[in-house]
Amino acid sequence: MTRYLLVIAALLLQTGCGYSLAGRGSFLPAYIHRIGIPQFTNQTAVFDVERRITERVKTEFVGRGKYVVVPDATGVDAVLSGTIASITLSPAAFNDQNQATRYVLTLTANVEFKDLKANKVLWSNPSMQYREEFDVTTGTSTLDPTAFFGQDVNALDRITAEFARAVVSAILEAF
Repeated sequence: MTRYLLVIAALLLQTGCGYSLAGRGSFLPAYIHRIGIPQFTNQTAVFDVERRITERVKTEFVGRGKYVVVPDATGVDAVLSGTIASITLSPAAFNDQNQATRYVLTLTANVEFKDLKANKVLWSNPSMQYREEFDVTTGTSTLDPTAFFGQDVNALDRITAEFARAVVSAILEAF
């Protein structure tokens, strides 16, 4: 009887609930191991954003653990290229003095992932868009430029991280 209960317990432990972690699979061809990610092109007036986004995308791919990421488009199985088309900053909320208290930062980019062996585009989004909202917090007044630019940089960091995560997830999970 004890052996019978142990066998049943072992069988129950081997059955899974059917859930698994998202973001760990890949719908890319098995021969893709080296991915080239040259620096994105920046068509905006925002300084250094192309480097920040490119580095975040590289880090996100490396974090998935299956791919070697290089900064070149040569000697690789696939290439991820991108162009940052625009970054806009728009007021979203105002105080009683009609001063902006909340802004929306919107990043729009054209991104393409190409299989070089098959010479075909596996994934692309010609107008991928991400938005980040942030409050203007000040020590002295809403006209304090250091407070504004500090919030702007933090929002830009958050938007580049979320953008990179979305790009890599879309490529690897075939969305």
